[in-house]
Amino acid sequence: MKIFNLPDLGEGLPDAEIVEWHVAEGDTVKVDQPMVSMETAKAVVDVPSPENAVIGKLYGQPGDIIDTGNPLVGFLVEGETAADAADNQQSADSADTSAAATSAATVDASDSAATAVSVETDDANTKSAPEETQDNGQNDAERADTGTVVGAMETSDRVQVEALSTVGGVKVSPAVRALARKLKIDLSRVKPTGADGVVTAKDLKAVADNPQLLAAEQQPPPAQHQPKPEVTKPGQSASDDSSNKAHVQSEDPAPYRTEAQHQPASGEWEPIRGTRRTMARIMSEAHAQVVATTLMDDADIHAWQPGEDITIRLLRSLWAGAQAEPGLNAWYNGKDSVRMLHKGMDVGIAVDTPDGLFVPALRGVHRSSRAELRAGLNRLRDNVRDRSIPPEDLKDYTIMLSNFGVFAGRYATPIINPPCVCIVAAGKLRHDAVPVLGGFEAHRIIPLSLTFDHRACTGGEAARFLQAMLKDLALPQ
Repeated sequence: MKIFNLPDLGEGLPDAEIVEWHVAEGDTVKVDQPMVSMETAKAVVDVPSPENAVIGKLYGQPGDIIDTGNPLVGFLVEGETAADAADNQQSADSADTSAAATSAATVDASDSAATAVSVETDDANTKSAPEETQDNGQNDAERADTGTVVGAMETSDRVQVEALSTVGGVKVSPAVRALARKLKIDLSRVKPTGADGVVTAKDLKAVADNPQLLAAEQQPPPAQHQPKPEVTKPGQSASDDSSNKAHVQSEDPAPYRTEAQHQPASGEWEPIRGTRRTMARIMSEAHAQVVATTLMDDADIHAWQPGEDITIRLLRSLWAGAQAEPGLNAWYNGKDSVRMLHKGMDVGIAVDTPDGLFVPALRGVHRSSRAELRAGLNRLRDNVRDRSIPPEDLKDYTIMLSNFGVFAGRYATPIINPPCVCIVAAGKLRHDAVPVLGGFEAHRIIPLSLTFDHRACTGGEAARFLQAMLKDLALPQ
């Protein structure tokens, strides 16, 4: 049997989750025919067949996580049957097990002491993975920044081209099916609005917001009322008189609670998968690698003209800061003790979604007009919503921006995603009293938090970068 391993799906991620198989063992497939839908941390991707072949074995079921490079599909070779493939695989597994056992026995017999030392060394050097991410949001309380990527947005698991399947009598794409599983929605009860009766991500979102839109289902008969069991003391019989019962009920019932009363609070453990699992891994790695320090200050935007685009102004101020201190628009490699100062600026925009954090890159901020920046932000927003982000848009940004203030909060300690050395977070816009000519005026203020990697930047460099941002944001336009 010829083994086809899970390829790198183009995002540099270590694994992917099986959403749905489009083939079964024994099926004949053609080149480029979709075999399985896999969910990565960013999108649902159909994996095509690399050749014309017959499926001999499928490695994994929907919900299973396959590491990149591990077996995904087994193809039958010419003249081989499925039974032959199963026997060959079993023989190979047995041979591997036997060889491993023989090798272990040989090592143990020849030098058990050395083996013990080796095991102890391996255990001591074992390291765990994980981590990084940032926040998201920011806006004017008086004028909603509706175009910003980091505001409240609809999300779905739809990809651009998908094979449809039938679930519960309705047609769905693999991405929508995965979304329904996450939202715990019964697809058979969802009214489709898509072309040809296809359930869309918009349909699922509508049901999630208003469960009454679900079609009625047969309800189970109500459980008959069960009389509450009487609580008695140990040794007391059911024939005791009512005065004794009343006496028992008036005492502290804690020692005589039934088993049901000892159940823990409601809730179920659920696996962390997809975007959230990747986010947890990246967060842990960043926390372990970066020596993070945060500076905070307020930007006075009282001089702004009506209708200013907050996100665009924040992006422009980042470039102003980089011109004053290029060391924060940079990458740092701690392993080799080198850094790269970037001549241009690509900003990673932290985007909050129900599935977890996304950080798409807005390219060419240093050379783009306001209209071009807004168009780029809108494109990223749509790609995040549709889960159709190109892999190249999820990496290689030179600095990061988190706009969490659209939700709440003034200041934060955002996390840097290496190799970047800086992230700026904008908090919730507010009005504050500012001293002016011996008096006070109410000015609009944007709180800013700048986290930098102290291995690559000094405190003075970070402060001058932030100072340049504040000066640029104070300009009328």
